[in-house]
Amino acid sequence: MGLWTPAKKKRIARSRIVGTRRVVEAIAAAEVKPEVLVCASAIGFYGDRGEEDLTERKTVGKGFLAETVQAWETEAYRTSDTRVVCLRTAVVLGRKGGALPVMALPFRFGFGAKLGDGKQWMSWIHLEDVARLALFAVENLDIRGPLNAAAPWPVRNADFTRLLAKQLHRPAFLRVPAFLLRAALGDFSEEILDSKRVLPSLACEHGFGFQFPEVEGALKDLLG
Repeated sequence: MGLWTPAKKKRIARSRIVGTRRVVEAIAAAEVKPEVLVCASAIGFYGDRGEEDLTERKTVGKGFLAETVQAWETEAYRTSDTRVVCLRTAVVLGRKGGALPVMALPFRFGFGAKLGDGKQWMSWIHLEDVARLALFAVENLDIRGPLNAAAPWPVRNADFTRLLAKQLHRPAFLRVPAFLLRAALGDFSEEILDSKRVLPSLACEHGFGFQFPEVEGALKDLLG
């Protein structure tokens, strides 16, 4: 969160890239190699893609996040001794910590608002489904490479705003213009305004069943 200064961008990239490099080096040095490395990754890989359906087969997008995630995953794939799965995680919704408490706070005080025009796609996933999908990746030997950790029904920001307000029994008639978000948050605003319609194609092909496929059910579970 907050402004992405050049120094902060450098810290973000280094923590992901160098951290993963050290893990891969440890695997290379280990006498007994692990059978699988499930590496954290992010849907920032895809960049701002509008209405495009983003499956694991899509190429990398543009921008700081896309470049960082691509370099991050590249480090994971350097291991030749271990099956690698890069879990490209969407916005994780959980009861404590993460995105949801931060997003819900202004709504609780009656200041809920859609961001920009509200038409941008928001990909999300319930915390329980992230944990189950990571275990699924470990247990299914046919899964390797990128794996989208996103619920099968992404929503537009305007719809998420409406459903969150409904669950909290608060109004949400406001709108924060995109230019204000860009002025206040700089490059971090792309996290909020970019449109990513990410689909869990590989998970569904391998028979993974989401406990929370739709955001309304996830919000009821987490905030009810």
